[in-house]
Amino acid sequence: MSSTVDADPVGTGIDVTEPAAAEAVDLMEGEQMDVDEAGLRLFVQQGGCAGLSYGMRFEHEPEPDDQVYEHHGLRVFIDQSSLNYIEGSVLDFEGGLQGEGFHVRNPNVESECGCGESFRT
Repeated sequence: MSSTVDADPVGTGIDVTEPAAAEAVDLMEGEQMDVDEAGLRLFVQQGGCAGLSYGMRFEHEPEPDDQVYEHHGLRVFIDQSSLNYIEGSVLDFEGGLQGEGFHVRNPNVESECGCGESFRT
């Protein structure tokens, strides 16, 4: 059974900035998703020149074993194996011509590839 966590203590789970939550909620509403039940899945997968990379996608509901975090009206779903790599991270959104998109600030990263798309812990 998934569990929901509001306002994580520092250093546990993940945090989401207000701009990131607003952007994700707007995108989900544009897809006619129920933002009370749906959420953004944040995960870690094998890949990239440094070994691991982040993935994100919208889902209609969490999986039974997901940890569910709620920040600024956005639900974030994370499986336990991904949480091991990204616990304590902050999901942010940057607008503008050069940096537009979602970015994960991960305190567990030991090194990143030159393009910033993959990492190693």
